[in-house]
Amino acid sequence: MENRELTMDDYLAMLRRRIKVILMPLLLAPLAGFLVSYAFAPKFTSQSLVLVVGQKVPEGIVQSVVTEDLTTRIATLQQQVLSRDRLQPMLERVGLAKPGQDVDEAIDKIRNNMTVQPVATDLPEIGGAKKKPGTSGTVPGFTVNYTASNARQAQMICGELTGLLLTENLNSRQDVTRSTSDFLGRQVDDTKRNLDELDSKLAAFKKQYMGQLPGDEESNLKILIGLNTQLDANTQTSNRAQQDKAYTESVLSQQLTAWRNAQSSSNPQTLQQQLSQLQTQLIEEQARYTDDHPDVIKTKANIAQIKKKLVDINNTAASGADILTDKGSASEPPEIRQLRLQIHQYEDMLAQATRDQKRLTQEIAMYQGRVSLSPAIEEQYKQLARNYESTQKVYQDLLADKSKSDLALSMEQQQQGEQMRLLDAANLPDAPSFPNRLLFAAGGFGAGLTLGMGLAFWLEFRDNSIRTQADAEAALDLPMLVAIPWVVEAAVANGNGKAPFWNRNQQPDERDHRKETASF
Repeated sequence: MENRELTMDDYLAMLRRRIKVILMPLLLAPLAGFLVSYAFAPKFTSQSLVLVVGQKVPEGIVQSVVTEDLTTRIATLQQQVLSRDRLQPMLERVGLAKPGQDVDEAIDKIRNNMTVQPVATDLPEIGGAKKKPGTSGTVPGFTVNYTASNARQAQMICGELTGLLLTENLNSRQDVTRSTSDFLGRQVDDTKRNLDELDSKLAAFKKQYMGQLPGDEESNLKILIGLNTQLDANTQTSNRAQQDKAYTESVLSQQLTAWRNAQSSSNPQTLQQQLSQLQTQLIEEQARYTDDHPDVIKTKANIAQIKKKLVDINNTAASGADILTDKGSASEPPEIRQLRLQIHQYEDMLAQATRDQKRLTQEIAMYQGRVSLSPAIEEQYKQLARNYESTQKVYQDLLADKSKSDLALSMEQQQQGEQMRLLDAANLPDAPSFPNRLLFAAGGFGAGLTLGMGLAFWLEFRDNSIRTQADAEAALDLPMLVAIPWVVEAAVANGNGKAPFWNRNQQPDERDHRKETASF
């Protein structure tokens, strides 16, 4: 084998030589495996089938809040059912928790012997629709298996576990839906409080900065332009009234002076002439008399009296403002009284114009301040308004989600959503699921075949016999000159001939098989 390449005839020859070595383990091993299966204690497996039914209400109307994949949800349900809180009451109920028996050991036994297997299907989605989260998809149901040493016990525990799965699924769906609804309710309340606070802040901001909010800037500019126009008109009116008052006061002063001069016993010109005459007379008298003469004293007194009158007349003319402020008397002419009335009207007009000017100046300053502060106030207002609008949108979305969650909760409470229904109850196994005697026999058959083939190949590898011309050439590494075959009554090949397969086993002794070869 090591010196040349083997052909199919070589392998067939090996099989003919080692057929007994192969057949003996092949026939004995399955029997041994079948007998070994009786050494194991039998176990019975009870099985129940649960069908997953979709929700009865169309998903376009009410959407389920349970979005977990069904396979994952089944695994979660299995872990919940296999918890100690669920299994211990079940053990007490079915009477498996015997006095003196370790409960943890019984619980571990149930956990190890229970299996849940989804029932998958290869049916495609109708119309090529994709599977939605939370829907069964290609898993229309699942089987619950439980293995025990007693068939009745396996059936009873399998039925209990299946019931726990169905109850846990119903409760878990309702709990998830209720928790979602409660969570959304709390979020709605919190968002409502935030919205009310923002509403109060927005109202207070509008009240504080009334007239300075976005949109008021244009109206403020228009009002400011109007106030400036009014201020200009008020200034013109004030200037015109001031001029008219000054003119009227001058006219009043002239007419009042003329009227008072006319009412006096002498006018300035006459008094001046009298004064000149008296001064001339005094000079003549002083030339003739002394200062103590009565005539001189009288003349001096007259001169002093006339001078006093002239001084009074000059003072009256110089104090025209004081004359204008006099209220006058009923003896004054109507023209003078009319002028005094006009002056009072002009004074009232000037006072009103001054008050209006002060008011307009204050309003202009206020609106100028509003216009200058409008960008900063607009930024604050927009931030408040943006927060209010975003919170209001969140509130509306939460209200919509809360309404959907309430509908989903009502659907689950009325058992109109996705449900798990018991299609096949736990069966009573009529045959043990372990050990499978046929499987043990098949395993023995495989082991016997492997052992027989291994022995056959081991024997062939240790066999150094030369049986064919090719073996001789490979062993001697020389060309073959002559080969003398065996001549018998029935021409039988030495193992590599052309006779039928089963007849080739009818060969002479191993020593007679070998050809005599010679090399020269």
